[in-house]
Amino acid sequence: MSQTTLVASPRTGKGTPAARRLRLEGHIPGVLYGRGMEPIKVTVERREFRMALSGPAGVNTVLALQVGGVSYPAVIKEMQRHPIRRTVNHIDFFQVNMDEEITVHIAVRIEGESKAVAAMGGLIDPAVDTLEVSCTPTNMPNEFVIDVSDMQPDTVIRLSDIPMPKGVTPLGDPDMPVVTVLTTAAEVEEPVAAETEEGEGEAAAAAPAADTE
Repeated sequence: MSQTTLVASPRTGKGTPAARRLRLEGHIPGVLYGRGMEPIKVTVERREFRMALSGPAGVNTVLALQVGGVSYPAVIKEMQRHPIRRTVNHIDFFQVNMDEEITVHIAVRIEGESKAVAAMGGLIDPAVDTLEVSCTPTNMPNEFVIDVSDMQPDTVIRLSDIPMPKGVTPLGDPDMPVVTVLTTAAEVEEPVAAETEEGEGEAAAAAPAADTE
């Protein structure tokens, strides 16, 4: 996987007012940390950050984060967002070793259409939107594409059914559902209820009249 260059500037201001001022100026405050290094407070230009993640890997893009003339291979560990506007307020960058495995969540994309499921009035239901895997940054896939064209109404695609690229290990229960099928249960309650009421009416008609004398 090739690296995407993103230029960051060292950040000296502290506290909420300084961070708010940076955001108003079109920047996002963040921190770069990793094994064996002191954390570095940084800031990145919002537009440049958005462009760096516009490739097929999205938030899993491996970055060449340039800070003060030094390039750090890094991935995004966490993004904090505004609770209402959902804009990015803070970024945690994690320096990686390109030869060491890391744990990441890779997006799942559904492809195709099952005629068998559609004919039964069913719906394809993605049970998860990401899969957690272990891999080196070099082997990190952009996404998992799952073709559902051959799914049947009783089919469940599980984690163990997903082909993994070389060097990628899935994490979690192999039996975990990844894609399932939703079907509408037949309504059988009303006919049963009607039949019961009819039977009760016939029984009442056949019963002898009570002696009121």
